[in-house]
Amino acid sequence: MSNDADYTAAGRCEDVYGEDAASLDQPVTPWTVTVASGYSLLRDPRHNKGLAFTGNERDSHYLRGLLPPVVLTQQLQEKKLMHNIRQYQVPLQRYTALMELQERNERLFYKLLIDNVEELLPVVYTPTVGEACQKYGSIFKRPQGLYISLKEKGMILEVLKNWPERSVQVIVVTDGERILGLGDLGCQGMGIPVGKLSLYTALGGVRPSACLPITIDVGTNNEKLLNDEFYIGLRQRRATGQEYAELLHEFMTAVKQNYGEKVLIQFEDFANHNAFELLAKYSSSHLVFNDDIQGTASVVLAGLLASLRLLGGTLADHRFLFLGAGEAGTGIAELIALEISKQTGNPIEENRKKIWLVDSKGLIVDSRKESLQHFKKPWAHEHEPVKTLVEAVKAIKPTILIGTSGVGKQFTKEVVEAMASLNEKPLIMALSNPTSQAECTAEEAYTWTEGRAIFASGSPFDPFEYNGKVFVPGQANNAYIFPGFGLGVIISGAIRVHDDMLLAASEALAAQVTEEHHERGMIYPPFSDIRKISANIAAKVAAKAYELGLASHLPQPKDLVKYAESCMYSPRYRTYR
Repeated sequence: MSNDADYTAAGRCEDVYGEDAASLDQPVTPWTVTVASGYSLLRDPRHNKGLAFTGNERDSHYLRGLLPPVVLTQQLQEKKLMHNIRQYQVPLQRYTALMELQERNERLFYKLLIDNVEELLPVVYTPTVGEACQKYGSIFKRPQGLYISLKEKGMILEVLKNWPERSVQVIVVTDGERILGLGDLGCQGMGIPVGKLSLYTALGGVRPSACLPITIDVGTNNEKLLNDEFYIGLRQRRATGQEYAELLHEFMTAVKQNYGEKVLIQFEDFANHNAFELLAKYSSSHLVFNDDIQGTASVVLAGLLASLRLLGGTLADHRFLFLGAGEAGTGIAELIALEISKQTGNPIEENRKKIWLVDSKGLIVDSRKESLQHFKKPWAHEHEPVKTLVEAVKAIKPTILIGTSGVGKQFTKEVVEAMASLNEKPLIMALSNPTSQAECTAEEAYTWTEGRAIFASGSPFDPFEYNGKVFVPGQANNAYIFPGFGLGVIISGAIRVHDDMLLAASEALAAQVTEEHHERGMIYPPFSDIRKISANIAAKVAAKAYELGLASHLPQPKDLVKYAESCMYSPRYRTYR
């Protein structure tokens, strides 16, 4: 048997249930602590198949009489559920229905999500997940993931051991301080790690049992939540400074102690100051990734690389103007500068001069340097002060305008028309989430530029017809990157994340955009191909990890794309013996 075949589909994570090592056609035993059977089997989401249990399975697992006599296929169950979900007019009702399905029949939930990804992605993730987080206390039914609060200080390792799974490979953790563009949602931010990890499985093929969502509750400064009788978190103002740092340090230490060196910790929706600090502090000692800084940067860079075939020139030939200088804005800007360095060999400091940022006080310029936060200082260039975005567009003359402000309607008609007057094909990326916070809509971008704009957004917009031509807006959704990136890290056994791995992910995604996509104005491939896209991204990320000497799973598989595909979780039902 080859070395490749010795790997389990978990990416060399011990497959204690025999879920992945067996072929899909080989019967498996539905283990819990003992063999699940009867009523307990129907209440176990990992093994429950509902009406799809066969006659033989009902006999051997004491299910006779506990189910109606009909036996349905998984395909028929899927058809029925999609019909039911489509009856709901309110997106939050669809979200609740899907979460309830996940809690009772895990494989059917992922089958639905994989087969209907373009329709259901906006439900389980942005924009609907934002509303779900706002109302999490009201819709809360069964806990998902781990809640670690200030009350658990000194006991975090014991709390981690309460989680039933031992073979955890990916943790998504938030402190709820900056959920999407919605601000501080405290403990109710749990909807984000839960949603992200469901995408790790559906889009990236990471086993559900290897995923752990965590919310760190240090309080909230949201007065509305503090006064809400249904709020599920600590009723106190946010801990900061040393108290906060000590809790996070205990958490990071406990994770490494409990799960080892190779568990990927994804920071999600932390406030700017904490996000940069945590990434800088732990990137040399832990396998950490910040999706808001690095994931967003990688997916936006992929869109920029793909758009060059429409815009012409190289990345170094363009001028970039950002509205928003937080985690996303500075993260994207830095990755663009890194990619230009890789292409040209120029020092990164020189490349930064092509990239300008506007924050709430105006254009970031050298004369403001003393008052700037540390992560904004590299972007302070020589220029006279400019107060407004439209003045900045006229002064800087960018070819590419990128919005990461978290504030809606900032790309006004005047701003977009200024971009159109400067460029034959202005590239406009309105990336803030959810949809209500987008800097402009697809319709506005296409209409105000008379159909000349190349447009992408963070949340989805429907295709738009202008002068007889149908434009398909791109969605710079992090879900293109982080599932495949995580899979690549897992299958290579990477011990650290390096910037070159992010560049590899961007280049792999851009390479999936075809000429046919470009003809429709698309700079991202359709989500319907996401598993194939994720396997290609995983292969490139893993290859870069091996090249950099950061991979621990040796020897390197010969065909990384095929190996990545073989590692991906399948939601098809298994036959129980």
